[in-house]
Amino acid sequence: MKAILCKQWGPPGNLVVENVPTLKADKAHVIVNVKACGVNFPDTLIIQGKYQYKPDLPFSPGAEIAGIIKELGQGVSGVGVGDRVFAFIGWGGFAEEVLVPVEKIIHMPEGMEFKTASAFVMTYGTSYYALKHRAQLKSGETLLVLGAAGGVGLAAVELGKIMGARVIASASSDDKLAVCKEYGADELINYSTQNFRSIISKITNGQGVDVVCDPVGGSLSEQALRSTGWKGRFLVMGFASGEISKIPLNLPLLKGSSIVGVFWSDFIQREKEAYAYILQELTTWVVQGKLKPLVSRIYPLEQAALALNDLVRRRVKGKIVLVP
Repeated sequence: MKAILCKQWGPPGNLVVENVPTLKADKAHVIVNVKACGVNFPDTLIIQGKYQYKPDLPFSPGAEIAGIIKELGQGVSGVGVGDRVFAFIGWGGFAEEVLVPVEKIIHMPEGMEFKTASAFVMTYGTSYYALKHRAQLKSGETLLVLGAAGGVGLAAVELGKIMGARVIASASSDDKLAVCKEYGADELINYSTQNFRSIISKITNGQGVDVVCDPVGGSLSEQALRSTGWKGRFLVMGFASGEISKIPLNLPLLKGSSIVGVFWSDFIQREKEAYAYILQELTTWVVQGKLKPLVSRIYPLEQAALALNDLVRRRVKGKIVLVP
């Protein structure tokens, strides 16, 4: 089978396309023929050895897949060959086949496309966990989303509206903000051309925002924290800018605010029942049409490096997907 391999730590250009031996199903595992694999920012980190997890070399990146079960391992029950499924696996998805623990397999509901199933678990799951569990966002509160046109950001915009929040979307260009508006944002800020803090102050009548969703990091993080109101919650969700922000700790003291970490990958290992509930709710909302994951571009498997570079250079709106 064909796979994208990381054989040495480094940028996307180091990845290679190779034919590797066909997989065999282990005990309590299934083999899935991959029909689509979501591309996420952590994929760009894991191939550089900069992510929280470091697989043994060589390996294939790719954390979330959708496809058809090809083979069952010993002791597997509850699924069958030919089932349409998706899974969040951490890495291994940039390939024609992948070995998946059966406990991670989720059946695709009728009518869901493979590209959609491969493109919402990480982004929508992260944003749901952040807003509902970590920030405890309430109806009527104001939510500020940084990097609002990206995968996690756009999911936060949609979910924030479902939860009843007033959503302020911040992005680097007007065309990105147009997408945010289409997905429900109430207010828009182009941080490249507008005075970020003064606009927020005007929108909130000087009261500040209740919750900040920050998957970007960098120079805007401190400005966003300064723009929170009393007892605001600042969600640390990632560093797509490549810069880990340094925050003056007098700011949360003066505002009575909280800086809250959001580590999705560890959460799903530690709190499996809560993870299962989140997946069930999100899948139901997708089927009902309440959520409409944006897949803005599809790349063939061989163009994995191009897809990852587009992500790094922040050329992506919503999600992008690889298709073997």
